[in-house]
Amino acid sequence: MTVTRREIVAVLTRYLGAHPGRAADAVMLAQALDREQDLASRETLPLHVTTSAVAIDGSGRVLMIRHSAQDRWLLPGGHVEPSDDSLCDAALRELEAGTGVPWREVVVPAEAVPVDIEVHEIPADPARGVPSHQHADFRFAFRTLHARITPQAGSLAWRDPAGLLTDRLVRGIAAILSSTPPRVAQGESTNES
Repeated sequence: MTVTRREIVAVLTRYLGAHPGRAADAVMLAQALDREQDLASRETLPLHVTTSAVAIDGSGRVLMIRHSAQDRWLLPGGHVEPSDDSLCDAALRELEAGTGVPWREVVVPAEAVPVDIEVHEIPADPARGVPSHQHADFRFAFRTLHARITPQAGSLAWRDPAGLLTDRLVRGIAAILSSTPPRVAQGESTNES
């Protein structure tokens, strides 16, 4: 299965239902959806969809990746792949691929509503023949099941989200931490083995 336009519209609708004041932030994404392009494809320009994982530990820290080319800390994330069943699945795959944290080690919300959607500019990469374009990044929050999860490389760290992420995302993380923990994905047990 692949992420379809219908899936993107459904997730965006749930997001705007949960965050009605953010419609203005999603105007460019809504306009791109009106053109009925395959926004899940990285080939679609000038805008396509990406996903990121906001993995939050019990202390409220967020797992971040040090991006050497941009010289800053970023969320684990990337492009949607044809094998992804949903945007949430794409974020889980990117979390595992980018950090080594297995998707079974996080709690997935019962209804996959992004904590944030951000449209941002990606600079041109002449070496790869990629023009500047925009990513509509669907950011899904997951709580880690075990405090024992440790980053596997020096370019990974559990970081305090304040000052690293947008204020809107920091507020979303605070709201998640103050809420009741969501259910475990696919009925997985939270017991450590």
